[in-house]
Amino acid sequence: MRQLSKWQTVVFMLGGMGMVVGAGMFALQFAQQWACWIFLAGALAFAMMQWLQRYEGTNITIRRLRRMQVLAGVFFIITGVLMVDFVHMFMRPWFPNLETYIQYVYNKWVLTLLIAVVLEVYSMHRLSKELSRE
Repeated sequence: MRQLSKWQTVVFMLGGMGMVVGAGMFALQFAQQWACWIFLAGALAFAMMQWLQRYEGTNITIRRLRRMQVLAGVFFIITGVLMVDFVHMFMRPWFPNLETYIQYVYNKWVLTLLIAVVLEVYSMHRLSKELSRE
């Protein structure tokens, strides 16, 4: 697995902290108009730096776990976009009525965050074990 440089590691850590702070502030309803952007910026930084870590080996299990991490990063970014939509409702004009918007989009960030966290935690723990074997 390719290691990140020092500045990439700093961006990775700041992105992770931004996601935690943004999600905490958003869930506790503290300055949600800022928390959603903090989470989205953190998710973008975290996912981009995670995508820069490449695996050049041939182990199929590690390749599968890396794909799961990429998918988790995509779900983190989708969560950030849905948080921003929760506050600013920019997707509202795309739906014919308010009930349809609420049914399909409004407050669905919780589900995408749960999926991302489960994928990330599982792949992170399995990946460390598989890399130590290799």
